[in-house]
Amino acid sequence: MYKGQDPSATPAASRPRWRKPGIIAAAVFGFLVLLYGFDLLITSGDIPRGVTVAGVEVGGMKRAEAEDTLREELEPRLSEPVAYSAGEVQGELNPKESGLALNWSATLEQAGDQPLNPFTRIASFFTTTELGVVTEEEPNQFDNAMKALRKEVDQEPVEGNVVFENATPKPVEPQQGQQLDVEKARETILKHWASGEQLQLPVESTPVTVPMEEVERILREVAEPAMSGPVIVHGEGADGVLEPAEIAEGLSFEARDGSLIPKIDQKKIIAGVSDELASTEKEGKDATIVFEGDKPKVEPSEDGNQIKWDETLKPLLDVLKQTEGRELTATYEKKPAKITTEQAEGLGIKEVIGEFTTGGFAPDSGVNIRVVAEKVNGAIVKPGETFSLNEFTGPRTKAQGYVEAGIIQDGAPGKAVGGGISQFATTLYNAYYFAGMKDAGHQEHSYYISRYPKGREATVFQNPDGSSVIDLRFTNDSEHGVAIQTIWTPENITVRLWGTKRYNVESVAGKETNHVEPPTKEGPKEDCKPSAGAPGFTITDTRILKDVNTGQEVRREERTVKYNPQPKIVCKDKD
Repeated sequence: MYKGQDPSATPAASRPRWRKPGIIAAAVFGFLVLLYGFDLLITSGDIPRGVTVAGVEVGGMKRAEAEDTLREELEPRLSEPVAYSAGEVQGELNPKESGLALNWSATLEQAGDQPLNPFTRIASFFTTTELGVVTEEEPNQFDNAMKALRKEVDQEPVEGNVVFENATPKPVEPQQGQQLDVEKARETILKHWASGEQLQLPVESTPVTVPMEEVERILREVAEPAMSGPVIVHGEGADGVLEPAEIAEGLSFEARDGSLIPKIDQKKIIAGVSDELASTEKEGKDATIVFEGDKPKVEPSEDGNQIKWDETLKPLLDVLKQTEGRELTATYEKKPAKITTEQAEGLGIKEVIGEFTTGGFAPDSGVNIRVVAEKVNGAIVKPGETFSLNEFTGPRTKAQGYVEAGIIQDGAPGKAVGGGISQFATTLYNAYYFAGMKDAGHQEHSYYISRYPKGREATVFQNPDGSSVIDLRFTNDSEHGVAIQTIWTPENITVRLWGTKRYNVESVAGKETNHVEPPTKEGPKEDCKPSAGAPGFTITDTRILKDVNTGQEVRREERTVKYNPQPKIVCKDKD
């Protein structure tokens, strides 16, 4: 201790050094607290700093100001097409047609308020937070827009292949396909469609299975040799030549398990040589019944001789891989007649077993009745077989010689190709009715037509493509065959069934009951023809079958038919 020094005094060097910095830190902290409190006070209710919406800065703004700013910046974009890129595809989306609109308040609400955390507030001075827009979509419009988008974006993979152009083989390079990731694409569009930038829509790749190496192998080993020259097909007495262009029509390749499998289209290959080999084939012919001097006679059957194409073309693929020895030999097979001469002669077709005639048809209907009669004449129905008129004639159109003729449609007269065929059906029905054949299905007209027996008539109908709607069918339930003979004149049509007679048939018609007066109906505006109509009624017909040898009754069959009243057609004068 030095002289004169106060023993209670502390040397400056021994005083605590932290006092001054501590005071400074406390002052700084106090300042920051005041600044934080002031910042809280002045920014209360504002959008947090650093927030952008669709690229527009709105951080630190009052909500009303922020909404005004967004509307000013974004509204011009909302009516403009939205560009997108999806894998290999680029395009545009029309927001209005897609049902897209902005929800301004909800878009800003997702920003929240200024954070209370001081560190977060300080960090907001140096960071940016991008918010997507909140979209109000019209569900149906947006769903349809997404479906349309998928059609644009989705691409099927292009498998490696080999095709032919003017008989020249060309390789097809494999290309991956793509499919839109619909859920992620929806999310991207709804969140960023108003950004003004091109949207990147996610897609998933669809891989190919056939590599280019396989394409090159098939080109080298199959396609190029196949086009190296013609193939000769040797027939019995003539040859056919398959030119490279015809081979190219019938040769293709199918992708399967990473490989290309050669395929032969037989129909196209056959078309290339069928005309040249036609003289080597013979069409078979069934025995038929012809009528000479009003008596049945068997016209003999002929067996066919046809190329068996499955066998003939079996070696074709191996031949196509060769550049020499390109030949095939046609294989033939005999095609026996379905009804041989012996079978026809043994069918017991010797006498008329049922016959019926109708008349009173118009000339145009007569044309159609003649065409169908010529088609059916001589048809044979073997024991146990069922004859179908619609199946036997096939389509009845202008191509087969039928013309437009009168029909009744909805109670009014009309015209249709094939009109009048129902008269032939009625005549045939009555012929097999009196022959004692088993009815396998028929339908009467809705309205009674006076030239037909009550309850003993039939109608038929086909779609324009020839498919059956209403048919006439009978089954030959006898032990002998049946032949159908038709005799047409301009005045009437007769149908006879020939076979071995089993029954004498009687028809007993009951009394008309349940009469219904015809309603009045306005006819069509064009070509209206008035008619008096006819009442409807119900009637029962009884078929009695008696054994032809003993005269004893075998059975009775009843059929009740209800006819609708035929409307009275009234034609109004044109204005």
